[in-house]
Parts: sequence; structure tokens; C-alpha cells
Amino acid sequence: MLTKDEVREIRIFSKKVQMEVCKMIAPLPAGHLGGSLSIADALSVLYNRQMKFDPQNPKWDGRDWLVMSKGHCGPALYATLALKGFFPKEMLQTLNQPHTDLPSHCDRNHTPGIDMTTGSLGQGASTAAGVAYGLKLDKKDNRVFLILGDGEIQEGQVWEMAMTAATKHLDNLIALVDYNKLQIDGRTDNDEVCNVGDIAAKFTAFNWYAQSVDGHDVEAIDAAIEKAKANKGTPSVIVLSTVKGKGWDKSENAVGSHSRGFKPEELEDALAQMQAELDTY
Repeated sequence: MLTKDEVREIRIFSKKVQMEVCKMIAPLPAGHLGGSLSIADALSVLYNRQMKFDPQNPKWDGRDWLVMSKGHCGPALYATLALKGFFPKEMLQTLNQPHTDLPSHCDRNHTPGIDMTTGSLGQGASTAAGVAYGLKLDKKDNRVFLILGDGEIQEGQVWEMAMTAATKHLDNLIALVDYNKLQIDGRTDNDEVCNVGDIAAKFTAFNWYAQSVDGHDVEAIDAAIEKAKANKGTPSVIVLSTVKGKGWDKSENAVGSHSRGFKPEELEDALAQMQAELDTY
């Protein structure tokens, strides 16, 4: 159970991640804002409480792995890694620039702390399960945390992975689904594009241990991960009910926030709103 000070630390870190995401995207014509903002709270819990890692040795054999399968939300992970000391924070301003080591989608060959190259939706799910299986075969106790988008789970490859992971009893694999109810073309919680339905029930049917929590309640996220870690014999999934574009009123719950840019006054407005919330912690 988190203490009040731990909750405050995690929430402050999350807000800083969101602010860095905005500043990274602002110089570009557009960037993947909405999904990066919605996953910040979960990343903050993972990197401040739940994961084993060493910023000075990103490929440490004893680390837990993080696979950002929705690789377009790399900006949130980049901000997290920079704030944890994997690389200088100044590097964040090179996002998606020529010769950058921070490409639009995650690339393990470029960025310290990125465990798996991702971007083609669904493929990160398979690679995460592969890593988890390899760790099992090597009798290691490392865990693999897999972040999926709700639109991404429309990919059949995700469910092929789900069957395999359950068959291989990968209880060292914990998936987190960023259920922000929006994908690039519309909603995921109705028939506008492709209704994902009851995500937890689907994973349960595939023999996973499934939980659903408020994806912006850091205490609930932390408690769910603790339960997932204690679960034995099956992989786990935590469905995070989130708000796309969380933190700025002009991007929250907006389809257009999937990929968008900033006018100068918009960046100022977004940062001011986030700073005002930060000041209340």
C-alpha cells in the first residue's frame, strides 16, 4: 500500500511526464499527444514503484522489461526515461528530428531504456510474450510489462499472443491496456469503428487473470499490479480506464488529440493547466 508521500511523488512525476510530452511535440507539425498523456499515470507507477531497472545500465540482466506495444506513444516513455536519468533531458527536444535517437515510434537500437522496438500494432504483444517465455526458460524472475492500446487490441495478433501466453503459463507477463476509448478514427466503446467490448471479460476467456481499474488513480494501479504479481500460473492484464489527452482540456476525450500539434498559445495554455494541477499536490 502506498504512503501519502509515495502517492504525491508518483503524481508529481506523472504530471512532469505530461508536461515534457507537450514540450517535445510542440516544435513539430504534429505528434502522438492523446495516448501519450493518457498512459502517463501508469508509467509513473511502473517506474517509481513497480519495476526493477538501472538507468546507468539499461541492459542490466536483472531488469524488468517494458514493451510499449502502442509504439506511437513513445513520447511518454521517452519523457519517463529522461526523468529517471537514462539520458539527458535536453535530448527530448530532438523528438522525430533528423538523425535523432528519439524516433516517432520506439526503437531499441536508438534509445537507452527502450527494451523492444515497436510501432506495427500487435507485434509488441508477441515480442513481449516471447521475452517472458525466454525468461521462464532461463529460470529468471524478471517480469515483462506490456502496454497495449485499446484500438490495438482489434489486431488478431494480440489474441494469438493471448492464447499462447496462457498456454505457456506466463505469469511473469503483465499487460496494461490503455482503454481511453478513442483510436485515430473514432471511439472504441461503440460501433463507430470497431467495438472492443468488455476487454477484461475477453482476456478472462483466454485464461488470463484480469482486473479493471481507474487508469488515473495511481493507488488503484499500484494495488492492481501487486495483485498481478501475486497471481501464479497465468498471465495478467490490467484494463486501465483512462481519458485520451488527459491533463489539457482541449485534448481530453478528443478524437483529434490522437495526433496533433500546438499553436504557441496552446502550449502555454496546456503547460499552465498542468502546472496549476501540479501545484495542488
